[in-house]
Amino acid sequence: MVIKKSGNLSKEYFMAYFSLMMNSRQCTLEEAKEITFERLFRNDKNTLGNTSFKRFMEAYEESKR
Repeated sequence: MVIKKSGNLSKEYFMAYFSLMMNSRQCTLEEAKEITFERLFRNDKNTLGNTSFKRFMEAYEESKR
């Protein structure tokens, strides 16, 4: 997925991205979270802004349930 000047990413976007990672790489949710953080945030929570990072964490917490 390409992100160009996307503004704030939604919780649903991150949940879909986790699902994509888990299905395509046959990995756990925790591994999908790490991959997503590395690929989209470049290992820096400030890369996409506070709102996107907050929604990323919300998506992760909701996906754990």
